[in-house]
Amino acid sequence: MQNTDEIWTLVDVKKDRFIALSDRVWDVPELLYEEHESARLHEDALRAEGFRVQGNLGGIATALMGEAGEGGPVIAILGEYDALPGLSQRAGVDRHEPLVKDGNGHGCGHNLLGAGALAAATAVKDYLARHNLPGRVRYYGCPAEEGGAAKTFLVRDGFFADVDAALSWHPMSFNGIIPPLTLAVSMVDFSFSGRAAHAAVAPHLGRSALDAVELMSVGVNYLREHVPQDSRIHYAYLDAGGRAPNVVQAQATVRYSVRALRAADMRDLVERVRKIAEGAALMTDTQMSFRVVTAMSEMLDNPPLYRLLHDNLARLGPPDFDEQDREYARRIQATLLPDAIAAAFAGAGVAPDAAPLHEGLVPLDAQGVPMLGSTDLGDVSWAVPFAQAGQATHALGTPGHTWQITAQGKSPAAHKAMVNVAKALASTALDLLTEQKHLAAAKADHAKRLAAHPYVPPLAPDAKPHVP
Repeated sequence: MQNTDEIWTLVDVKKDRFIALSDRVWDVPELLYEEHESARLHEDALRAEGFRVQGNLGGIATALMGEAGEGGPVIAILGEYDALPGLSQRAGVDRHEPLVKDGNGHGCGHNLLGAGALAAATAVKDYLARHNLPGRVRYYGCPAEEGGAAKTFLVRDGFFADVDAALSWHPMSFNGIIPPLTLAVSMVDFSFSGRAAHAAVAPHLGRSALDAVELMSVGVNYLREHVPQDSRIHYAYLDAGGRAPNVVQAQATVRYSVRALRAADMRDLVERVRKIAEGAALMTDTQMSFRVVTAMSEMLDNPPLYRLLHDNLARLGPPDFDEQDREYARRIQATLLPDAIAAAFAGAGVAPDAAPLHEGLVPLDAQGVPMLGSTDLGDVSWAVPFAQAGQATHALGTPGHTWQITAQGKSPAAHKAMVNVAKALASTALDLLTEQKHLAAAKADHAKRLAAHPYVPPLAPDAKPHVP
């Protein structure tokens, strides 16, 4: 291992500017593909630190990249900065208090994620320059993780082709690696076109697109019994055809998210859902069209890289919380259901206790109950060796995508955790850049897995990011 104390010091030297960056991004919560101010703040920070910056990656206005160093391997550290709708919330309180009615909020902590990742990349840059070492560190500012799959587009378009390994992190209830277990997902819009008519005078002349959507829902509900156990199918009406019940609805659109443990199963399941949509169109004498909005692959494991990241987390230790941090966390926990707190411990595979914040490290071999979601980091893991850490930025048991996460997004505890994980990411990146055995092991494992199961991009070559 290299001099970890030195690179941790390099994180500490500049921590205040990255805490400020996180808070500024929290102040301007922007949704997928609309993160213009957040991306600008990250770009300004990259330029101020001397990175070579490239914006508008893949034609995505809010995707950017900053690189530093020369020659040697390329290690990427990935950040995000998109927010969520409806989660506006005053910071630092323990009650639901929106700043803007129905406004956006950082209910998944991506303000911390992006700033912490950039802090890590900056420390690596400074270390390489101080010691005149070969190697490049690259920060990716990635928009639209919340349903937009920007990284999937960037992988498809070759923006990770020369990267040797990649790292990231996410705000969590626990400190430790985030197990590489996610669901592949495809989000598809099914649109039906029929014929309008007066629903009382001439219903026989109408062809109801809304009936088609309803019949599709019936068919998919019968399908649920006959899918792989870990599959998930969700839907939302985007257009129910209007508000007048005395008009036969001529247009209707429903969005389906189809998930499975493996991308191959997900693709098969999407095809089955599509056939149900065709059947609904036949039954209603309407026309059906569909469009893939986003798609993401499941996560590919890389045990050597995850072990290395875990070892750096263990060497570093947990964030140094104080009693004020714990007291605020207790007040947040008082707003949570006991089941949410119990589920958090079960998910991590850690024995329940009364601590309001996690001040340990989840063992690498912990057997938790997986909480399966989806992320476009999955496609990055197929493109390059990848590992991801979690850090306890919020009270134990706080569910993601809630006002409670937003409320804790500027707390001293969150700042401490963000700085702490930046040190772990930086020291892991440095190990990969300076000790050949670590990068060689990660790349060999990745190549072996790809040889057994080649990567199939989940997006068509002509698919474009869906900007709301």
